[in-house]
Amino acid sequence: MSTAAVSSPSPVLQEISSLWKLAWPMLVGQIATVGMGVADVAMTGHVSADELAAVSLGASVWSIILVTVMGVMMAINTVVAHEVGAANFAKIPHSVRQALWMGVGTGLLGCAALNLATLVFDHIGLGAAVNAKASMFVHVISLGMPAFACYRALYGYTTSINQTKPVMVIALGGLAFNVVVNWLLVFGNLGMPRLGAVGCAVATATGMWLMLAAMIAWMRVAPEYSRTFPFTHWEWPNRGEIGSMLRLGLPIGITYFAEVSAFGGVSLLVARFGVVQVSAHQVALNFASLVFMVPLSFGIALITRVGQSLGEGNPRKARFVSWVGVAMSVAFGVLSAVFIAVFRWEIARAYTSDPAVQQLCVQLLLFAAVFQLSDSTQVAASSALRGYKVTREPMIIQLLSFWVFALPIGYVLGRAPAWFPWSPHAPMAAFGFWIGLVLGLTVAAVLLTAALYKLARRRVAAL
Repeated sequence: MSTAAVSSPSPVLQEISSLWKLAWPMLVGQIATVGMGVADVAMTGHVSADELAAVSLGASVWSIILVTVMGVMMAINTVVAHEVGAANFAKIPHSVRQALWMGVGTGLLGCAALNLATLVFDHIGLGAAVNAKASMFVHVISLGMPAFACYRALYGYTTSINQTKPVMVIALGGLAFNVVVNWLLVFGNLGMPRLGAVGCAVATATGMWLMLAAMIAWMRVAPEYSRTFPFTHWEWPNRGEIGSMLRLGLPIGITYFAEVSAFGGVSLLVARFGVVQVSAHQVALNFASLVFMVPLSFGIALITRVGQSLGEGNPRKARFVSWVGVAMSVAFGVLSAVFIAVFRWEIARAYTSDPAVQQLCVQLLLFAAVFQLSDSTQVAASSALRGYKVTREPMIIQLLSFWVFALPIGYVLGRAPAWFPWSPHAPMAAFGFWIGLVLGLTVAAVLLTAALYKLARRRVAAL
C-alpha cells in the first residue's frame, strides 16, 4: 500500500471538512446578525424602561416577519446549488436576477405586513407612550425589509457557489455599523438627536441597505464572481421562473413562521405566570437560540452540498452528504447538551443576578440541554430535504410538530385547564411549556429523519 493511500483522508473526513469550510463563515455572520438585536436591547435598556419595552415589542414583530422572508428567499440556495452541480453556470445569472425580483416583491409584502402588525399593539394593554414608540420603531425598521430580502437573494447565490467569506465580513461590518449608529442616535451623542428606540430602527434599516450595497460591490470586484455575475444587463421579471422559486420558498417561509411564532406564543403564555417565570424562560430561550446558530449554519451549508451533488446527477453522493451533515449536527447537539447541563449555573448567573430567576433558569436549561439533540437533528434533516428541492413535506411536519404537539401539550401542562380531562392537578407553568417544546422538536426530528431516509433511498434506487 502506498504512503499516499495511507495518508489520504477518508471520504467522511473530507466531507466534514467541506461542510465546515462552508459553514463557519456563515456561523460568524449569523452570530453577528443576532448581535445586532442584542445591541439594540442592551443599549436601549440604559435609556429607560419605556424605550426598552418599545424595542422588545417591536423587535418581536420584526423578527417573525424577518425570519419568514428569509425562509422564502432560501429557494435561491437550492436553485443555484443544483445549477453549480450541473455545471450550468450560464443560467445562474438569470436565476439570480429573477430571485432579486422575487426579493423586491417579498420585501415589499414584508414591509406592508410589518406596518399592519402594529395594529396588534392596541390590544395588548400597552401604555400610550410605549405603544407609540413601538409602532414608530416598526414603521421605520420596515423600510429595510426590501433590502434584506434582496440581500438574502445574493446571500443564497454567493453561498451556493461556495463563496461564504463575504457573508461573514459584511455581517460583521453591519454589526459594527449598528453599534456605532445606535450609540449616536439612541443616546444622542456627538450632537446627534436623541431618538431612543427609533434610533435603533434607523440604524438597522440603514444597515440593511448598506449590507446590500456592500454585497453588490464585493461581487463586482471579486474574480470568483466573474463567470456568474448577475448584473450584466437588465432583465424583466419572469412569472414562470419566480413562480417556480416561490413554490420552493413559500413552504420554507411558512415553516420558519410556524417555528418562530410557536416560540413567541409560548413566551406570551408564560408571561401570565409573572416576572420570574417569564425572565427565566427568556434567558433559557435566548441562550438556546444562540447555540442554535451552529446547526443552522451546518444546515445552510448542507443545502449547498446536497444541491450540488444532485446537480451533478449523483444521488448516492447526495445521500452520503446528507447523512454526514446530519451526523455533524447531532454530534454538535451532544456537545452543546453536555455544555449546557454542566455550566447551567454559570449561564444563568451571566444573564441575571436575581436568585429566584437563576434557580428557575437552571432547571429550564436542563430542558434546553435535552432538546439540543432533537433540534440539531431536525434542522439538518430539513435542510438536506431542501437540498433535494423538497420543501412541502418539511413544512407539514413542522406545522404538525409545533402547532399540533408542542403548543397544545405545553398549554395543557403549563396552564392545566379545567375543561381538559387529562390536565395535571396544578399548572406546571414554564416547565409544562418546555416539556411541550421538547416533545414537539422530538416529533419533528423523527419524522424529518424518516422522510430524508425514504427520499434518499428512493432517489438512489431510481438509478
